[in-house]
Amino acid sequence: MAEKNLNNSCAFKTSIGGQALMEGILMRGPKKQAIVCRTADGLVEKVDDLHPLRDKYPFFGLPLVRGVVTFLDSMIKGMGALLYSAELLPEEMQEDDPLDKWIEAHFSAEKAKQVIIYTAVVLGIGLSLFLFVFLPTFLVGFIKPIYTNFFFRNLTEGLVRIALLILYMGMTRKVPDVQRLFRYHGAEHKTIFCYEHGKELTVENVRPESRFHPRCGTSFLLVVVIVSVLVNSVVKVTNTFGRIGCHLLLLPVVVGISYEINRWCGLHDNLLSAILSAPGKWLQRITTAEPDDSMIECAIRSIELVIPEEKGSDEWGK
Repeated sequence: MAEKNLNNSCAFKTSIGGQALMEGILMRGPKKQAIVCRTADGLVEKVDDLHPLRDKYPFFGLPLVRGVVTFLDSMIKGMGALLYSAELLPEEMQEDDPLDKWIEAHFSAEKAKQVIIYTAVVLGIGLSLFLFVFLPTFLVGFIKPIYTNFFFRNLTEGLVRIALLILYMGMTRKVPDVQRLFRYHGAEHKTIFCYEHGKELTVENVRPESRFHPRCGTSFLLVVVIVSVLVNSVVKVTNTFGRIGCHLLLLPVVVGISYEINRWCGLHDNLLSAILSAPGKWLQRITTAEPDDSMIECAIRSIELVIPEEKGSDEWGK
């Protein structure tokens, strides 16, 4: 069983990462991004070249700064890939969104897609801010005994954020479409592990790999929540809305630090990295599931499309 495969030390650490889509997988390498989706007619592939901002503006590649840039870039590209995969679904499985229809009616076809993507990103960030910044701070503000004890107030806000995150993930897991999404998520992790272990990319080699990877988006979310407890400890404001404003101002710092921690854990195999990545791997028990062979085939093809020709150029630090 993959859950019992505790020896996840790798031959090398790749910078390749991915995202589960609707009946498909997005895989991002150092130079290319590939979307591979399974349809009734077989696998559909879409490959795009990547042009990171840090290549043109070195400032965006600096530690802490790169975390915020990478997060926003991943949100935009990931949402675009998710919408693309949804368009490939059979018509009877596609949902009619009134907002999408309104945008398509008021913009050209090419412009409409961009507007829909950025609207989805803004709404996604807005929902996250409401659930994990506004709501915890607002709810804890009613607990008068810890109103002026900033240590316990900040700790309680962090615990509420973690509880909301687990509850949200647990509720979404009950949706049938999301269940399949989480199985593709498991296929993505298993395939990356297989590649990092230096094995041939076959279904038989990928299947026994672990689906719990230290360098994962859901692990990143949990790290953000935990780091926010430490960073927000500098906030000495009692007014609820004042605290919310301070949390928002400190959010780029939280995201930047969280990215560096997640990146470091993905680079190292030692006791400290195991401890730091353990909570995220635990959360992946909710956000990943065992894939079938067809999902693994999809993941294998997606990673094959982004592996660079120059050997070793996909390793961290290259």
